[in-house]
Amino acid sequence: MIEMTVAGIALDAYTRSPIVLLKDGTNRRALPIYIGQEQAKAIVGALEEQAPPPRPLTHDLIGNILDAWELDLTKIIIHALRDSTFFAVLCVEKDGETREVDCRPSDAIAVALRTRSPIWVVEEVVAEASIPVDREADEEDRQAFRDFVSNIRPEDFAAVQSAREPNEPETEP
Repeated sequence: MIEMTVAGIALDAYTRSPIVLLKDGTNRRALPIYIGQEQAKAIVGALEEQAPPPRPLTHDLIGNILDAWELDLTKIIIHALRDSTFFAVLCVEKDGETREVDCRPSDAIAVALRTRSPIWVVEEVVAEASIPVDREADEEDRQAFRDFVSNIRPEDFAAVQSAREPNEPETEP
């Protein structure tokens, strides 16, 4: 899994739908997730550390329930992507026992921001749905790989094979 943070909220240029943008720790990949207007407002409010409203809204209510029952939101996990829909769970702990509670990623993110809980995304989801942020760094990685491949010699493979099978006799090519 990859720990990610909220980079911000954006609007889709065509639909004007809000998108929460998660970024990885290296700032090289971002995961865009389309969300609803209310969840976008809740996430922006948490990011800007706005004062809570006089009456708790849904995400504040969830935080209040966690506090009242002395539950610890240890993390949220965005664990699947099926038919363009992301799936997430809240990982809630009490007295050493952890339970996973199914929820929408947008709600999970809003609650995680309020409780200062980490946001994790399964690697396969990041690989499938992320977008590169730092194209220059990606090109540097590709060039480094091309350089590596262009400098490989047949002897390098023999050394790897010997290292894997120490009891095998070495043979000359």
